[in-house]
Amino acid sequence: MSARLEDTDVSSVIVERNVPGHLRDGTVLRADVFRPRTAGRYPVLLCRTPYEKSSGFFTFDAPRLAQRGYIVAVQDCRGRGQSDGDFQWTYGFPGSAQEKLDGYDSVEWAANLSGSTGKVGLFGHSYSAGLALDAAGMQPPSLTALYPSGMTDTHTNMTFGIFETGRRLQWVYGMAADARRRAGDPFQPHRRELADSYWEHVDRQKWIWQLPFEKLPYDFASTLTPQLQTYFSEVHKEVWDLRPVHDKIEVPTLVATGWWDRLVNCINNYTGIAEKSFEPVRKQHRLVVGPWGHTTAEWNGQLGPRNYGASATVTYHEDVANWFDLHMNGIDRDADDDRPVTVFILNDNRWATFASWPIDGTEYKQLFLASGGKANGVGGDGILAESLGSSEPDRFVYDPRDPVMSLMALDSQAAPRDQSPLDRRQDILVYQTPALEKDMLCIGPVRCILWAASNAPDTDFTAKLNEVGPDGVAVNLSYGIVRARYRNGFDKPVFLDSDAPEEYVFKMMPMGIRLRRGSRLRLDISSSDFPNFDRNHNTKADYWSDPELKIAKQTVFHDSSMPSRLIIPVVPL
Repeated sequence: MSARLEDTDVSSVIVERNVPGHLRDGTVLRADVFRPRTAGRYPVLLCRTPYEKSSGFFTFDAPRLAQRGYIVAVQDCRGRGQSDGDFQWTYGFPGSAQEKLDGYDSVEWAANLSGSTGKVGLFGHSYSAGLALDAAGMQPPSLTALYPSGMTDTHTNMTFGIFETGRRLQWVYGMAADARRRAGDPFQPHRRELADSYWEHVDRQKWIWQLPFEKLPYDFASTLTPQLQTYFSEVHKEVWDLRPVHDKIEVPTLVATGWWDRLVNCINNYTGIAEKSFEPVRKQHRLVVGPWGHTTAEWNGQLGPRNYGASATVTYHEDVANWFDLHMNGIDRDADDDRPVTVFILNDNRWATFASWPIDGTEYKQLFLASGGKANGVGGDGILAESLGSSEPDRFVYDPRDPVMSLMALDSQAAPRDQSPLDRRQDILVYQTPALEKDMLCIGPVRCILWAASNAPDTDFTAKLNEVGPDGVAVNLSYGIVRARYRNGFDKPVFLDSDAPEEYVFKMMPMGIRLRRGSRLRLDISSSDFPNFDRNHNTKADYWSDPELKIAKQTVFHDSSMPSRLIIPVVPL
């Protein structure tokens, strides 16, 4: 996960393996502890993980954090790696509440490690960030600062209430490696890193097309199978929710993410904490949004077809250490309490600081969808117009046997990609602006309002926002998806009346870019984004148990009575 820059000498670090920590219920969790070789007392940085503490991410970053003057404890959470107990996902299963208590107890255990100053910082990325936030919400007295990156505030803000086929199956397949080892299953793989290799090079194309998902064999997920089966039916529910933690945070917190992080809605963790946390520390919280994807190995400026420059590259362990230096070692690298939001502006290729998120003074510009009824494909007549006018509806056919394929990273994470491989498809409606006559700075939330109809009782509609450069290369900036049955809310499923127009509201991923003169904004509307998301079967049946796939005929409206439109944030230049 970490950026693999030139290796450095870590011989100055002492490593203790499988150091036990005893929880209040008697369960023993084990951690690898990295220490500076120089005698003295040091603050402790704690990361709790379900991802096997012996993996490359931790063995690279932890000793380098220790070199910066910290005792670093990387702990296998309950039921994972070398720790005792039974593993429960954070997805709302009995036992997930136990992780909060485990986190509290582990912070206090870390504070009492030999050589500790008694100050503890919690850090972690993705799942580990969720564990860190949950533990911080329990207010352990030794906790001093917090660095959670890449974790959204709610489950549905990550998934849009739809099963993330590629990412979630890969995640479970990888997590099952340790489950297989612990259960003594004879079939491989037993190591997560090997499972990731199997997934990319052997098994991905087999499992993502599985129908139905409930028929996945036991050897796919091993002892995690019951939890996976439960998750299929709960994916549209708020099975984790970090919002109740926000008003319980008592320590300075830095939230980090990237514009292509599929969990970029972790920005909501920052805004919630900045608004609701313990009042004396509110001005000390920070938000950082870079030109990155989800994995910290991609915290660099060459993630896709555009190069965003050397300043885009950030080394994860250095950023973590810089934050804790400020709050645990008194090294003042960031004293500006009035501009706590730092974002990387794409195409400007520079970092900028702001006083708030969304940025003060942001205007929200409406761009209306229009066409002569032939917006299919990049050669169609779809436009994004600044004024509303009359135009013919557009139509396309969605066949779940031939879905629009996601252009994404091999690890099934979102990533910036040239969209040209999809240009041939007629089941994508394309609406774009004329070439811009002047630069436009767009930083903030994105929404799309779509009026559409289907002859199916349930279906999906997708929206993808792209930057089309003067060179003609289209790069994805933001996306969203709505499952029709959940258009009125995840707790209010309602099926469609055949061919009746409905309004769909997309809460899309935020953006941060200077659109250059001569470039265009392009909005792609379709009904699938696979395997980023599950294919809608266009039936009323539950997707995980339904082997049937039906064709849906879709209509998109854009006239004065049904004004389909894109809403983008524009910051005054």
